[in-house]
Amino acid sequence: MNRTPVKIRAIYADTDAMGIVYHTNYIRWFEVGRTELFRDMGIFYAEVEAAGFNLPLTQVYCHYHLPAHYDEMVLVETEIAYLKRASMKFTCLIWDENRKNLLTEGYTVHACTDRCGKIVRIPAIIADKIRSFYPKIEGAKANP
Repeated sequence: MNRTPVKIRAIYADTDAMGIVYHTNYIRWFEVGRTELFRDMGIFYAEVEAAGFNLPLTQVYCHYHLPAHYDEMVLVETEIAYLKRASMKFTCLIWDENRKNLLTEGYTVHACTDRCGKIVRIPAIIADKIRSFYPKIEGAKANP
């Protein structure tokens, strides 16, 4: 599978009083990884929204192995695990800068909805780009 790596520096606002990155910031970094993965595929979230679609989070999982600290660089690697008719799953690994220690791993699942919040089929413009980036992706057949 293709994984998109993104480097992020932990800023002071990301940390608690002990200089350790606060747990919810890893979820925010998952979003950075998803956004950059989409960009690599030629999918821009602003265009998805302008076309009348949203990809709300329906599930999140995060397993913390080791902490990141203030001013450290982390490497966020994201890939798509599956693409279904109306949902997709992103997996994420967060490493230290040298990719020696896995700090955090997790995933997010997103539904596809229209502007009214109704669950709809993932539009072909998105699904086709994902399938071209991940030719053997698990999930639904190509959209009609």
